[in-house]
Amino acid sequence: MRLAWLVLALSLLHVARGSGQLSELAALRAPTQLLRSHCGVLRPEATADVRSGWPAPPSLPFTAAQLVPTFRFSPSEHDSSAGGGRRVRSACQHLPAAIEPHNASVASANARGGPAVPAGSQALNERRVHPVLEFPEAGLDDTAAYQGYQTRFYHDSKNNAVQIYLQPKTSRAVLVWADAANESVGLTARDRAGRGVKLGWGATEAEVADSGPARNIQFQLTAPVSHLELGWFVLGSMRVERDFVYAERHLKPFASGGFRVAEESLLVAAVERLPGEERARHLTLLNASSIAELRSRLEPALSLSKTDSGSVARISRPSLDGRNRLILELRVDPRRTRMAVTNQTVSIRTRPGSNVGFSLTASTDAAPLRTLSREKIFNRAFLDFLRDASSQREGSEVVRYRRLERQVRGVELLSSEEKLMAGLPNFATYFGRDMMMTALMMRPIWVPEMSEHVIASVLRKLGPHGEVSHEEALGGQAIREHAVVYDSLVKAYLETGGSESRADSLLQRAGDVLRNLQQTRENYHMVDDELQLPVLAARYLADTAIPATQKRAFLLQKADQSASHLALLLQELALVASLTTNYVRDQRATNLVSFPRLDSLRWRSASWRDSDAGYARGRFAMDINTIWAPAALESMATILKVLPQLGFPAPSLDTIAPAIRGSDLATYIAKPAALSQAISAWKGARRHFTLTLSPADIRQGLRAKLHWLPRDEQRYWNRALSRHGETRESLSFLALSLDSAGHPIPVVNTDPATELFLNQDPEAAMVRQDIEPFLRPYPVGLFVEGLGPVVVNDAYATREVWDRFKADHYHGPRVVWGREVNLLLLGLAARVSDPSTPGLDGALRRTLEAVNASGLQHNELWSYEIKGGKLQPVRYGTSSDVQLWNTTNLVVQYVLSRLPQ
Repeated sequence: MRLAWLVLALSLLHVARGSGQLSELAALRAPTQLLRSHCGVLRPEATADVRSGWPAPPSLPFTAAQLVPTFRFSPSEHDSSAGGGRRVRSACQHLPAAIEPHNASVASANARGGPAVPAGSQALNERRVHPVLEFPEAGLDDTAAYQGYQTRFYHDSKNNAVQIYLQPKTSRAVLVWADAANESVGLTARDRAGRGVKLGWGATEAEVADSGPARNIQFQLTAPVSHLELGWFVLGSMRVERDFVYAERHLKPFASGGFRVAEESLLVAAVERLPGEERARHLTLLNASSIAELRSRLEPALSLSKTDSGSVARISRPSLDGRNRLILELRVDPRRTRMAVTNQTVSIRTRPGSNVGFSLTASTDAAPLRTLSREKIFNRAFLDFLRDASSQREGSEVVRYRRLERQVRGVELLSSEEKLMAGLPNFATYFGRDMMMTALMMRPIWVPEMSEHVIASVLRKLGPHGEVSHEEALGGQAIREHAVVYDSLVKAYLETGGSESRADSLLQRAGDVLRNLQQTRENYHMVDDELQLPVLAARYLADTAIPATQKRAFLLQKADQSASHLALLLQELALVASLTTNYVRDQRATNLVSFPRLDSLRWRSASWRDSDAGYARGRFAMDINTIWAPAALESMATILKVLPQLGFPAPSLDTIAPAIRGSDLATYIAKPAALSQAISAWKGARRHFTLTLSPADIRQGLRAKLHWLPRDEQRYWNRALSRHGETRESLSFLALSLDSAGHPIPVVNTDPATELFLNQDPEAAMVRQDIEPFLRPYPVGLFVEGLGPVVVNDAYATREVWDRFKADHYHGPRVVWGREVNLLLLGLAARVSDPSTPGLDGALRRTLEAVNASGLQHNELWSYEIKGGKLQPVRYGTSSDVQLWNTTNLVVQYVLSRLPQ
């Protein structure tokens, strides 16, 4: 054993002396000052499609093919002067960890392929770990519905979540680190003929370790071929991986060229265009000695090392500013397997007829998060409920407990002291809407401190006028966004035409961007989360179970050493009052809260259905205008009523938040009757969206839509219609949105479930109208046996709308959203005993049976296929395996357990 350790030490020493790839990097720490990026110099001609990226300027020293399309910014997202858009700002959170000036090789000379650590360093916390979660799981999931997709979740040495998923349809394997940088490492597997290869697990356990700032995880994979080609290595932000796959770049031949993040290439080219002295100064800010060194960071560096104990292919990529590094190492036993590296590809060959097996070690030096345990998340009543469920011994009860426990672990994976992440693998970062919706739904089972945590997280990120941040950009994604800003500033500098003062200002701003290249940036282009914060805050402040002293202390607490929570909340309430004031003055449809313009013809889908097709290209969203706006104003009234009880009288509020003086909120504070009138006006907004279709209208719409469908789907849905008999009843529903002129777009939808959940005292007629579409079978309504309520039914809209949803299924008539199911179930559960709305217990039971039969009821969303005349539920290809607002099924189960049997 001593001899083995001596060999290991000597091998590590040899690697440390032979590798100097990080020797030039100084120990750096990102500055903590706030960076507000000024993006007004961005030009309309510089924008491009979301999935086709940022176009290369003619002077770039790369071909257009090398600038891989990835992401889009339009001026309205950055410059408040452009089309009523919202600003993106930077924040000083989640700073990257400092890099120590040691060699960064993580190759281990351990003969058994043990955990990799930085060379010359001693591994700490080295241990084997079992998966925390695994999908699909025997006895809980329908394996066929997952269509070969597999994923596992582990904890790393700092207890941060690490997800690894294998996609057989794309032959891609991806590791996602749920840390402060939202990083990922991805690769594509093919055989020697270029065909996709289905990767599989080689072992259940993983091995984790850390040393200094580096955290490592090693796992094993297998491939059912004797010659394996691995390529399309993407190391960086998970947002880059998402865009890389969305653009289907991973499907191209390996020989088609390397992958570069387009925005980063823009930055490198911009630095190169600077005059010599300025170029040198900006290279220094990026910790690079030359343009060549900076350009080398655009692609992963591949190398191969061999010893008697192992062959190791090392794929390494530093961040563009040289402050962080992601490393992937592939290891094989050279006695049985050969490995070679060619350009950006790794070949692994074993004996003919044998399967390839190899280990992968990923290493990051990004900062970890401080995770929360269930005891800090869930209240005692729920933990007792979970404990009681764990004691059951009957088969169905055991399965029920396993599902509950799995979701509790999911909440833990997404929860940290810094934030709650929206979901894994796609959204391992802050999303304001997801946090607030989850907090509203989870209130019966969360400790009050979790509501405080969410409210504080949102307030800390408010924009300068009270805007709620929808999403943060971290690490590599922040670099991408800042790179676009930097490129715009350099372009403007080069076009100054001799104006020395303006040139100096632009250069100073460009340098500031480089100094803060990884500073977190906030996205403010959504509208619904603006209106959700008052609702969450009101329910927290009005909760009589929380001591007044606790609520007062929370309101007085400073947010990041700046303003108090109360001052920021008042600023946000002022924004809500301003957004809703036009309709209060004149109740015309065109005075409703509008989406911002996307371009001259389109409106941005700036609410939860945020795909291109989400609101059928409508301008006025029903959920914003009939649900969230009235709820926000009612919540404003509640907050203003509670604040004096907590020691904040109305006359003192503009002293606490001077920015609200002269605002519509100030009017409401001084004249509560004016706020009551505003609430009454907004409650009438439903009339603009209410539609009733006659049986003849329904039949006409169905004939046209079914004729448009593929033949096998036509036959299936025609049989479904025949089973339910001829349509003889009209259908009333709230249209998904209004067009630019204020006319309803006739798309049936699930958004009334939110109203059912939020409205604690609805009229019986309103409840019946909102529920009816959920109960009418598809394709007339939304209900699909064995699947659940689809998120929309566009049968009564135009062919243009059908085509749009066909091209983008994400919020279309082929999917069920777990969020909507849980909102519906909670709304129904709250009213099953109400004699004014009989029959809701049946609606509750039917919905539960349908979604449970899908076998996918805990997914973010799910879809279906029709084959052989049958409908088969399937996992939606880009859904998150652990989604924050889907874990609200926990509160559904808790609430249902307390209903009369």
